[in-house]
Amino acid sequence: MRILVVEDEEGLAESLRRGLCADGHWVDVAHDGHRGLDLARTGSYDAVLLDLMLPGLSGYEICARLRADGDPTPVLMLTAKDGEYDEAEGLDCGADDYLTKPFSFVVLAARLRALARRAAGGAVGPRPTLQAGDLVLDPAGRRCRRGSHDIELTARELGVLACLMEQPGRAVAKQDILDQVWDAPHAIDPNIVEVYVSSLRRKVDAPFGRRSILTVHGTGYRMAADGG
Repeated sequence: MRILVVEDEEGLAESLRRGLCADGHWVDVAHDGHRGLDLARTGSYDAVLLDLMLPGLSGYEICARLRADGDPTPVLMLTAKDGEYDEAEGLDCGADDYLTKPFSFVVLAARLRALARRAAGGAVGPRPTLQAGDLVLDPAGRRCRRGSHDIELTARELGVLACLMEQPGRAVAKQDILDQVWDAPHAIDPNIVEVYVSSLRRKVDAPFGRRSILTVHGTGYRMAADGG
């Protein structure tokens, strides 16, 4: 993989560069937001490791601008902030995953591999197009639309939505969603699924006056078969 690391702590950035290079990746490093955005826009990267608190431009701003440009490169945010609202804000601005400092390099490497697989559509062949009413999801092409309106989703949001749309009308447990979408599901609080479901509702339901993703109390969620 070709990876861009945007991190202002030079010691951490160098440690990440060495570790990722040792794993066989090609790594570029930027220590401020403006340089990071320039590299992200001009380079062809398979993933971006993006710190939130940066000189010049924050990680939130960089990610939002990349998504506004239509750039689908997977973004893994690195931050010392561990509040759920901080995580939700990172996901809302277009990040695919979120890792709180201090973190294990083994976990970081595994999450990068997972993001790369999802960006490539998975290693087991393309998944079929899914539909619930006028909500259509193409997991392999990473495209979602409601009616004639395209909806931009992160890789993780796409995975969660696919889990629900594959079983329309049936309740899907949070743990089942974790098992299918996350690489190390048993090390993650199942409540993280709520963050992604909330983000999906804001994107695929609220702008269209729909309620397609329903809460099943005590279990998880289900997709309305008619798309809400």
